[in-house]
This record gives sequence, structure tokens and C-alpha cells, in this order.
Amino acid sequence: MLSEFIPYLAPAGLLLALLAAAIKILPEYERGVVFFLGRFQGVKGPGLVIIIPGLQMMRRVDLRVITLDVPSQDVISRDNVTVSVNAVLYYRVVDAERAIIRVENYHGATTQLAQTTLRSVLGKHDLDEMLSERDKLNADIQEILDAQTEDWGIKVSNVEIKHVDLNESMIRAIAQQAEAERARRAKIIHAEGELQASEKLVEAARIMSQNTGAMQLRYLSTLSDMSTGNASTIVFPLPMDIMSHFIQGGNAEKTKQAS
Repeated sequence: MLSEFIPYLAPAGLLLALLAAAIKILPEYERGVVFFLGRFQGVKGPGLVIIIPGLQMMRRVDLRVITLDVPSQDVISRDNVTVSVNAVLYYRVVDAERAIIRVENYHGATTQLAQTTLRSVLGKHDLDEMLSERDKLNADIQEILDAQTEDWGIKVSNVEIKHVDLNESMIRAIAQQAEAERARRAKIIHAEGELQASEKLVEAARIMSQNTGAMQLRYLSTLSDMSTGNASTIVFPLPMDIMSHFIQGGNAEKTKQAS
């Protein structure tokens, strides 16, 4: 009995193999770029797609966001400092046709372009800008990559610089520079404080010189402060007009003796 069905098994197996090769199921996040005898025919999916084996060929394209870890790159900054920089890149395919037809390997091409763009953009900036203006640098790199990969049907959505590594000698130099900057600021603040204090003293002296009562109150306050301690010497302040009278009298006596 079985021998009677053997002649039909080979064609049935061939038919099942053709059906398996012809029927493709694409998930929601994939598209299929279909070629008919080598010529682009269209983009199909998601869902069930029928391909004629031998005549048609389909290339799958993932439309989800791809995270690309850009390898560490040695960059020479504008102020001639060598640093090692790495970054992470987020991109996705927005046109499956161009991603397959216009570039051989869009993932590899994007990787190489990201490395060269990272070195090119960062090399135009100083080390201080690399460390303090990462948001601006990320935006510049993202804009350049997005413009250059647009022809490949790729959208670069975000670029983030992860690490900017320095050698030990450069780290010590930056630490010394920061310490010198802190010392400079401390001296400036101290000098500004001395200037403000001297201006207030001059203003106070001017006010007291215009009001003799204020000067006397200041004398009494000083005397009270000195008496609170265990000092053995007591100083009695004298008004300046009395001192000036004695000085003028002494100068007049010297003039008479000289004459």
C-alpha cells in the first residue's frame, strides 16, 4: 500500500518546500524590500508576504531604533590636548528602499561615519568646551550625522558623548589650574572686601568730622570697650581740636626761639 504513494511523496515535498520559501511573515517592526529578477519591485509588510522563489528576492529591514556604541576615539582638541572620547548613537531606518539600495551595509556605514564625525567635530573645540558644553556638541554631531545619512533613509535621533578620558599628567595639570583659579578668586574677593571696608571707613570719618557729638560718642564707646578687659593701662582720648591747639602752640614757641 505504501509503495503506491511513494511516487507522490517527492512532488508533495517539493511543493511544501516551495510554499515555505514563498510564504514570509513580517512582524510590525519589519519591512521587506522585494526585487523581481534583480529589479526593485516594492516594499511590503508587515504581515503575510508571498514571494515567488527563483524570481523574487526579499531583504528584511528592521525599523526599530538601533543603539550604536561608537568605539573610543583619540581626539586632539583645538588647544592641542589629546583625549579619548566615546559616544552612543541612536538611529532608525525611515526608508527601507534607500537603506537597502543606496548603501551596501547601512549599519556599518553609519558606524564609520559616526567615528569620523566625532573626531572632526570635537577637534574644533577646546578641552574646556568638551567638558562643559556637551549638550551643544551632542546637538552638532547629531545634526551633521542626520544630514549625511538622510540619503541612506536613516534618521539619527540622538547622540550622547559618554566619556572624555584624559591621561594622568593632564589631570594633574587641570587640578593645578583649578587650584590657581580658586586662589585668584579668593584674592580678588579679599581685595574687594578691603576696598568696601575702606570706603565705609572714609564715609564714617566724614560723617563724624561733620558732627562733633558723634566723635565724642565714638571716643566713649572705645573707652568702654577697653575698660571691659583686664588692661592695666587706661587711655583717655582727647578731642582733636585740643591736640591741634597744643601742636600750634609748640610750633609758635619753636619759632620764637629760632628768631
